[in-house]
Amino acid sequence: VPGVGAQGGELKAVCKYGINRFCGLLVNSSRGIIFAGKGEDFAQKAAEAALTVQQEMEAILIEHGLLVSAG
Repeated sequence: VPGVGAQGGELKAVCKYGINRFCGLLVNSSRGIIFAGKGEDFAQKAAEAALTVQQEMEAILIEHGLLVSAG
């Protein structure tokens, strides 16, 4: 599975073909996160990118019934 983001993988497509009822899928998005910002904004941009991926994955898991919404 290509990494999500910089390597061209799309999280929704990866999950469509890789997710199962046991949730046996590990998704990599390191380059899209560590290179999200340059210079002084590095930490903030990396945190924002990581949160975006986490929220997208959470929504997909809820959609597949593998996670219960906290809200």
